[in-house]
Amino acid sequence: MTPSARTPAPRWAQAMQRLARHLSEDFLGGPRPWPLAWIINFQKGGTFAFVGLLMWWYGNTSAPAWTYLAMHGSYGLVWLLKDVAFPDPRWRVRVTIAGGIMAFLMVLGPYWLFAWILVSGASRPGYPLPEPAWLALCVALCILGCVIMIAADSQKFYTLRLRPGLITDGMHRWVRHPNYLGEMLVYGSFALVVWHWVPVLVLLWVWVGVFWVNMAMKEASLSRYVEWAAYRARTWWLIPWIL
Repeated sequence: MTPSARTPAPRWAQAMQRLARHLSEDFLGGPRPWPLAWIINFQKGGTFAFVGLLMWWYGNTSAPAWTYLAMHGSYGLVWLLKDVAFPDPRWRVRVTIAGGIMAFLMVLGPYWLFAWILVSGASRPGYPLPEPAWLALCVALCILGCVIMIAADSQKFYTLRLRPGLITDGMHRWVRHPNYLGEMLVYGSFALVVWHWVPVLVLLWVWVGVFWVNMAMKEASLSRYVEWAAYRARTWWLIPWIL
């Protein structure tokens, strides 16, 4: 896979990535006591305990609360296993204390609002389907998303160890960003359990302000391969035959 001229990423994506990196990695300067992975793993792995404590505090043992605990809590444990088995080198960068706090507040912390809204009773969801059917749909989306994310990330990790270059088969055969698709299905399923407007705003911010930027930067990086143009022409951004 011979490198060729690289197509630059859109200026808006470059600017947003620079801002995000400054806020999450370098904010206010000073010592860099921890890798970004520690901040991410604290939130992901701590979700099971956080939701469980909310349920105890508010005395909420409803079916939606238990379902949310199982979905979001288990996803956090899956993430920890993924980080042990095939860690993402992007999260190994060491960050400042203020940068780690900002990373939590900007992206990771707002996800915990989902559980608080549901368990505290701030939202009493009126699902468009009977509750058991709706929760079953949410669980199915969560499992599907986890499988897609894990399969895509593991394929990328182990393939690049043996054969650096453009990945065009397996999970990347039809869509160019299957790992982001998996994440969107997972967090979309959490929002559907909560059925409130706040998770929608959080997801719009993360999907547009973080995921879209990262995907645009990734496509610019991959454009250096001569196979890129043909690969891009026969694949979809996220969802086959739709997007």
